Formats: sequence, structure tokens, C-alpha cells
Amino acid sequence: MIVLSDAESGTPLAIMDSARITELRTAAATAVAVRHLARSDASRVVLIGCGAQAPSHLRALREVRTISRLALIDRDPARAQRLAQWASAELGLPAEVSTSPADAVPSCDVCVTCTPSTRPVLMADMVRPGTLVAAVGADNPSKHEIDPRLMATSKVVVDSLDQCASMGDLHHALEARVMRREDVHAELGDIVAGARPGRESDDEVIVFDSTGTALQDVAAAALVFERAIASARGIDVELASPP
Repeated sequence: MIVLSDAESGTPLAIMDSARITELRTAAATAVAVRHLARSDASRVVLIGCGAQAPSHLRALREVRTISRLALIDRDPARAQRLAQWASAELGLPAEVSTSPADAVPSCDVCVTCTPSTRPVLMADMVRPGTLVAAVGADNPSKHEIDPRLMATSKVVVDSLDQCASMGDLHHALEARVMRREDVHAELGDIVAGARPGRESDDEVIVFDSTGTALQDVAAAALVFERAIASARGIDVELASPP
């Protein structure tokens, strides 16, 4: 759960289901990365991993890019097929199921990885110049989606440098000694704020290493709370003891 509290008094304001908010804020962060780091003409998307994060990512990506082609990959082909049918019916996206990253990634502009894998699912030789890779799945030290060689040869942007160095795909590149912390180009917040440049050429390969941060939860939870109050949603609970 997420407990949203008043910043001045510490009084609890709301208790929320964290699973749904995590899905939404993770996808929103990916969409921000696509807005700032993908090529301006990027329209071909590959999504690797068709589980809980996938629908929210497709909704979020559609907000920042017109998707002309969508390839879906999952170790369970039936799950990928169900997502393709949903994406076509609900979002109007031209979705198709692909058999492997090696087949689909070379022709994409944006590749999003949303898997719980503990070994790389995206290798350096699959990614062509100009691609943005948004690596979402590695949120603890044992998870690992991106080939360290791809990290080492790409412009790497992270959501949190300290956190990615300890538990993201950056963590594995550092352990493999193919990168140093100072090789990381920027945190995404610095790019959004204009303190660091984002994409500087159409040929750059950029990897966004996303581990998820508490600040994203706070921002999302505050918005949910404000909208719930405005629409009279939720259940009011009196926490104070009776006199």
C-alpha cells in the first residue's frame, strides 16, 4: 500500500493500492523518457514482456507518440496474443506478436523491456543506431534485462544514479567492469529540467534504466488523492479517537 501523508503535520491523508499506482507511474516515467530521448519520428515500438506493466505502458506510449507498428514479445505466446488483441480492440494499435527480440528489435525505434528476467533479454547486436531502449524490469540486484555490452556502447540515462548503480541494469554493467558511474550521461530529471541534453543525434542509441523511485509514488499518489477528493471517490475514515 501507499500511505499519503500531510507534508507539514504527518497526518495520514489516504491509503491507496500501490500495485495499480506503480503500474501507472512506471509507465508514465517511460513515456517521459520517450518524449525526451526517442527520435522525433519514432513510431515503431517493440514491447518485451506482456505482463502487468504492459497495458499501462501501451496507454502511456500512445500519449507521446503515434505508433505505426507494435510488436509484442513474451515467453508465453498466448499472453502476447491476448495483449495484441486487447491493444487492437481497446487502443486501436496495429499490434502483432513476434517470436523473438532478435527478429523484432532491429526494425524498431523504441524498445521497452518489462520482464522479471535474471539474464539479458536484449543483446547489443540486436539494436540498430537511433534506437531508444527503456529498461523497466530490473528493480532488484538479481534482475537483469540488458546486455552489459549494450549499456557500455550506448548513452545511458537513469531515473536515479545511486539506485540504478545498486539494483538496475547499470548495476550489472558496473559489476562487469564495462562501465563506471561517471559514464552515465544523466538522470532523466536533469534532462527534463534542461540541465543536461537529451538526444543529440538521430544515430545515438540511448538506454533509459528505470528502477522506480519513491518520488514517483508521491507525485502519482498526490494526483490520485486530489482527483479522488474532487470526484468524491473513496471511503472517509475517522482516525481520531472519540472523546
